[in-house]
Amino acid sequence: MATWNSRGLRGSTLEELINRTNDIYREKGLALIQKVPTPITPIKIDKDNRHITLAYFEQKSTVDYIGAIQGIPVCFDAKECTTQTFPLQNIHAHQMQFMEEFEHQGGIAFLLLFYTSDNLFYYLTFRQLQKFWSRAENGGRKSFRMEELEQGFEIHPGNGVMVPYLETLQKDLDQRD
Repeated sequence: MATWNSRGLRGSTLEELINRTNDIYREKGLALIQKVPTPITPIKIDKDNRHITLAYFEQKSTVDYIGAIQGIPVCFDAKECTTQTFPLQNIHAHQMQFMEEFEHQGGIAFLLLFYTSDNLFYYLTFRQLQKFWSRAENGGRKSFRMEELEQGFEIHPGNGVMVPYLETLQKDLDQRD
């Protein structure tokens, strides 16, 4: 049974930046994206601070975010990486299955990566993620390096938005046509 403890706060800075970005997109009428809560059952609670210190996950999570961008259904997961190599063990088979089924239904699935050592945000298309995943399943590398990523999908903060992923989403859409 999976449990949650303070390690679960990894990525909370990235998620906060994405949440603020999504708020701006909603206010401007560009997108409606919601954070998908992960249902947990508390086991230990620090009564003085009213914080959950240990819990177990009630069910497997799918992705971190889901919603619509100008009529296009989207789902994505947010991941942080402290080195230039991203281990695929940070993505689970049930997440890959969900994203694949989501795309099969006409939606767009992707990952938003944050390379903390390089202060770089990156939009990873589901197509490219599938290639890395397939390579690992067929006995190849169980990770991918930053230099393997497709050029042009870096995300540069600007215009008051910390993780402006809509431009790179458009590049993803353009490649599908």
